[in-house]
Amino acid sequence: MRYRETTVCVLLISLMLCFFSSLAQAEGKFKLKPGAMGKLCLSCHTAFSEKMKAKHIHTPLAQGNCSGCHNPHASNHDMMLEGDADSICYNCHDNVVPEGAESVHQVVVKGNCVACHDPHSSENPSNLVKGGSELCFDCHQELGEKINSNKFGHPPVKRDCLKCHNPHASENSASLLKTEEPGLCLECHKSNSSGFKKVHMNYPVEQGRCSSCHDPHGSNTGAILADNVHQPIKNEMCNQCHNEANSEQPFGLKENGFELCKGCHYDMINEALGKNRQHWPLFDKTGCINCHTPHASSEPGLLRGSMLEVCGICHADTLARQDRSKTKHKPISEGECTSCHSPHASNNLFLQKEDSIISSCGQCHDWQTHSTHPIGAEIIDPRNQNLSLDCLSCHRTHGTEYKMSLYYPDIQTLCVQCHTKYRR
Repeated sequence: MRYRETTVCVLLISLMLCFFSSLAQAEGKFKLKPGAMGKLCLSCHTAFSEKMKAKHIHTPLAQGNCSGCHNPHASNHDMMLEGDADSICYNCHDNVVPEGAESVHQVVVKGNCVACHDPHSSENPSNLVKGGSELCFDCHQELGEKINSNKFGHPPVKRDCLKCHNPHASENSASLLKTEEPGLCLECHKSNSSGFKKVHMNYPVEQGRCSSCHDPHGSNTGAILADNVHQPIKNEMCNQCHNEANSEQPFGLKENGFELCKGCHYDMINEALGKNRQHWPLFDKTGCINCHTPHASSEPGLLRGSMLEVCGICHADTLARQDRSKTKHKPISEGECTSCHSPHASNNLFLQKEDSIISSCGQCHDWQTHSTHPIGAEIIDPRNQNLSLDCLSCHRTHGTEYKMSLYYPDIQTLCVQCHTKYRR
């Protein structure tokens, strides 16, 4: 009897030892059997045998730790990921974006890491899906086409965008630049040589912003000056606007605001002053360079950026409304604000080019085929006796939340604003 009891005790102890031993060997928070975190996964996911041959393998996969990113049982996320795709990478890579970064790559803001990185393996360093600038041009297509077609290229740009830009975020610089200008440029361009000083007419340009004259991505103009160059720069006459190079303040302007520009652009300034309504940026202390760059620009008319960008600095609310609008107004969506408005001055409300709303809209829209509704100066708006009926009585030029830029969600609701007897 005692023999049997002893045998049972030994068996129980053995079973308990086996149980606790298996727990000790269980892997990770899911208590998986040895190999079940990754090696076992590869027995079904055979395609990954090729992934494992790549030059660069994501560390969790190389360590056989599939459950570092994926839930082995069930998940509410695609690909059985352990969490949201826009946050799971940060479990390990939590220092990608410095706190308070000056600029952050939009793809990082959206948490779309796999747009650039293969989460498993790649032939490219950092598990990038493509190498060098080729990857950047997948999104920045227009810039890539420009760089490839430029007559004069900037060597670092042709080799790799990451020579100048951080791929994720920049702690202290705009546009993801590794260092602000001019420091970034001076890493390659030595400003103390006689040739450098001579070509810049002895002005201390190493203290300024190189991109105010040069296009860092290359251009079709010598010395990679931006494609549209201000005439004084073309003529190497910086002293036409600035103090002499050897003065105490070489970059000081000889006049302030539009007074400086008036020396050459007298007719335009004089015409603007003769209008009933002026665009205020032209006549404040900064003047023309609120909108135009004084040196060189990649944009027509020496604009500081695209027309949409320049106008949007002050009129951000208008662009935001257009973004919300169900029906996009073509001049705004294509960034052609001057299709309707004069950028400097006008005799008309809202700096319109035409003297009436109907004439302005009629440049693109044949309203007579659009509607038989009477409009014009002689047709009084029944809602306001001080107004006449025109296109803006029903439509808002910069868009609304409703179709056809109407003020109301449907035609019925719009019409009964005036035709009150038909209200239900």
